[in-house]
Amino acid sequence: MYIYNVTVNIDADVHDEWLKYMKETHIPDVMNTGCFTENKIVKVLNVDDVGHTYSFQYTFEKMDDIERYQKDFAPGLQADVKKRYADKFAAFRTLLEIID
Repeated sequence: MYIYNVTVNIDADVHDEWLKYMKETHIPDVMNTGCFTENKIVKVLNVDDVGHTYSFQYTFEKMDDIERYQKDFAPGLQADVKKRYADKFAAFRTLLEIID
């Protein structure tokens, strides 16, 4: 099993609207791709960042799942977030393997 982790720092002035959008629209859209089996939203604590930082964790079974997601779905979903919150966030993505 694997985790697709997206860490996002969002500006405080759009935080509440953005978090609502993530919970009600973006995450359901990601999950509706069928590429992931579960997800978690984790708030990152003890950071000196301006704004708020979150980790969005999407679990998937095999590498084919993330490859399909990145090819067929990620460009459009990421473009929508960029359009709504341009210059209000920074994000980076990592792939993690669950060992135990």
